[in-house]
Amino acid sequence: MSQYRIETNCVQGGYRPDNGEPRQVPIIQSTTFKYNTSEDMGKLFDLEASGYFYSRLQNPTCDTVAAKICTLEGGTAAMLTSSGQAANFYAVFNIANCGDHVVASSTIYGGTYNLFAVTMKKMGIDFTFVSPDCTDEELNAAFQPNTKAVFGETIANPALTVLDIERFAKAAHEHEVPLIIDNTFATPVHCRPFEWGADIVTHSTTKYMDGHGASVGGCIVDSGRFDWMAHKEKFPGLCTPDDSYHGITYAEKFGKEGAFITKATAQLMRDFGSTQSPQTAFLLNLGLESLHVRMARHAENGLAVARFLNQHDKIEWVTYPSLEGDRSYDLAQKYLPHGSCGVVSFGVKGGRKAAETFMGHLKLAAIETHVADARTCCLHPASSTHRQMSDEELIKAGVSGDLVRLSCGLEHAQDLIDDIAQALAKL
Repeated sequence: MSQYRIETNCVQGGYRPDNGEPRQVPIIQSTTFKYNTSEDMGKLFDLEASGYFYSRLQNPTCDTVAAKICTLEGGTAAMLTSSGQAANFYAVFNIANCGDHVVASSTIYGGTYNLFAVTMKKMGIDFTFVSPDCTDEELNAAFQPNTKAVFGETIANPALTVLDIERFAKAAHEHEVPLIIDNTFATPVHCRPFEWGADIVTHSTTKYMDGHGASVGGCIVDSGRFDWMAHKEKFPGLCTPDDSYHGITYAEKFGKEGAFITKATAQLMRDFGSTQSPQTAFLLNLGLESLHVRMARHAENGLAVARFLNQHDKIEWVTYPSLEGDRSYDLAQKYLPHGSCGVVSFGVKGGRKAAETFMGHLKLAAIETHVADARTCCLHPASSTHRQMSDEELIKAGVSGDLVRLSCGLEHAQDLIDDIAQALAKL
């Protein structure tokens, strides 16, 4: 499907039924798969043959939908996970273990920050967080001899800073490690990080890809370009024999194109089991079929609302990458020329209390721990998704006490503006 444009791949990528086969992706709702001989099944356990034996590792429905996302991103292999958090954990833990180090952007989503700074730190992996606006000198100074990856978000949640992917990729490659990019907010419709040098892409498919608040999920896509064997001392998990799979060396057996995802599936999914269900994958595919249409409307509504807020006397500040004058505007024009997303972050004059009061008067926008939905929703991150952070950490993450994150849905833009206006009028 790579010869088709992204709009066509959203609709038909990953699955092309043959004569007499189901037109829609079938839901293979089965935990196990039958084989005629133990020898046939043994080949699967030895990674000598392709196929399915237990849905904790792989399932045909999930693989079909992963193949579509892989096509959309322009990668060589992909896998679905139970959530975006699981995708980010697997992507990092697949190459960084106890005693290793990772460089990450400081403005990443609060849940991911906690995963890295608290939970994975307990596992012996250290993280150095750098501002996405850091100088080249500051970025290079963050690397250590045991650094195994660089991590960032295309559009940070909720700071909405745009990462200079090309610059971070250059630094990562100079230090012989891959760049992992969470592309959730942009989606491949608006940015394909592999085209700018990224090596691994992750998604919370719960957001725009599903698009309807119906299913939680995640995805990891490999570009197939990072040469693991060229840096085999840094990546023993991929470049030395795995005793749990009869001494297979993933990078040798599956090459650059398949080693990363094969190891993440055969080893991490086997042991941690953060599996996406076939039913969830089916719902995700329905969302993907309209992703290209929805992203255009989300971005259109987001820009309209951002422009309105930017002129309102009760708004302290507005952040939206495609808004003229925004600090990320130039980077957005480079990486997101067709629009960014539907999420707008802004500060209400009067601080935290005023922000919470404003949200309480909204009628169309619902207060939810969610974002990137067909329906408009809003959140006060400092008291919800980022509440585990200290004041100092909040500032570094670009999350102030007055920040409101508004996720513009697919409604009419003027209705959203009118709703915001009446809520502001009550302050």
